[in-house]
Amino acid sequence: MKRNIVAEKAFNFAVRIYKLHKYLITEKNEYILAKQLLKSGTSIGANIEEAIGAQSQGDFIAKISIAYKEARETSYWLRLLDSVELIESSHFSSIHNDCEELIHLLASILITSKNKKDE
Repeated sequence: MKRNIVAEKAFNFAVRIYKLHKYLITEKNEYILAKQLLKSGTSIGANIEEAIGAQSQGDFIAKISIAYKEARETSYWLRLLDSVELIESSHFSSIHNDCEELIHLLASILITSKNKKDE
């Protein structure tokens, strides 16, 4: 099977999100924001995996669109956690950069896929 870099990046990002979720619960006693972050941050990769198995170009675009929206939502939760000082700024910078990279990759995939569909 061909290696999918975006799926791998999303999976590794989900692992980081899970660890941050665990830290927020155990060290900061923060459950609500941690749960929101966990849901959106792990959903990115799950939707990419669904897109890989899509039955049509339209299905692929729909799943990648959801992954893109989940990545944007995750960026929001990360920025909020940083603003209320629940995570160290260095940790925020690292994980937020990974999130922004996923956002840019997914946006690029969407543009390319929509252009192919229109041809």
